[in-house]
Amino acid sequence: MTPDFPANATPIKFYRHPLSGHCHRVEMMLSILDLPYELIEVDLLKGAHKAPEFLELNLLGQVPVIDDNGTLVADSNAILVYLVQAYGAGTDWLPTAPKPAAEVQRWLSLTVSHVATGPSRARWRTLIGAGDTPETGAAREASHAFLGLMEGMIAGRDFLVGDSPTIADVAAYAYIAHAPEGGVSLADYPLVRAWIDRVQGIKGFVPMQASPIPEIA
Repeated sequence: MTPDFPANATPIKFYRHPLSGHCHRVEMMLSILDLPYELIEVDLLKGAHKAPEFLELNLLGQVPVIDDNGTLVADSNAILVYLVQAYGAGTDWLPTAPKPAAEVQRWLSLTVSHVATGPSRARWRTLIGAGDTPETGAAREASHAFLGLMEGMIAGRDFLVGDSPTIADVAAYAYIAHAPEGGVSLADYPLVRAWIDRVQGIKGFVPMQASPIPEIA
C-alpha cells in the first residue's frame, strides 16, 4: 500500500468493463501505485451505464469512474492525473517540468484523437461484429497511419516521454497493444512492439482481458 493512502480508508471503488481500454489504464495505475480498490463491473451491453444510479456517478454515462471515499472522478485520463496527484507524490508518473509535462499532455490528447479513431475504433467495431465495412476499414487505415508516425515519435526513447514511464504510457498502452484484435497487425512496427514489451515490464503492470484476433484477408 502506498504510504499516502490513509490506513483507515476504504478501498477505492472502481467502476469498469473488462474489455475497455479506458478502464484498463485506470486499473493499471491503481496497481502500479499499489492502491487498494474494489472492482465493480458495469454491464455495458445491458445498458447499466445509462441506469439512473450510474448516472449519479457520471452524467455522461461512461466508464470508468472511481469513488475515492466520496470523491467521484470520471474520465480515464482525468483519473490517472487524480491518482498520481493524490497518491504518487515524489514519483515521475506526472512530470511537472514544462517540456515533459507538455509531452505527456500531447500523448493524452493523442489517446482521445488518433488512438481513439484508429486502434480503439477498429477494435471495438470488430468486437461487436460490425464486419469489414467501410467504417471499419477506415479505422484500420487510420491505425496504420498513426502507428507509422508513432515509430518515428518514439525512436531513441524507452517510453513515450523520455527514459522513464509516465501516465502517457499507461493511457496509450491498451488500445495499441490490443490493436490486432481490431484487425490491425503490429508486425511492421518493431519500435512500437518493443515499447509494448517495456510497458508490460513495469512493476505493477496488469494485463487486459484478451479478445480473439480476426483473420483479415
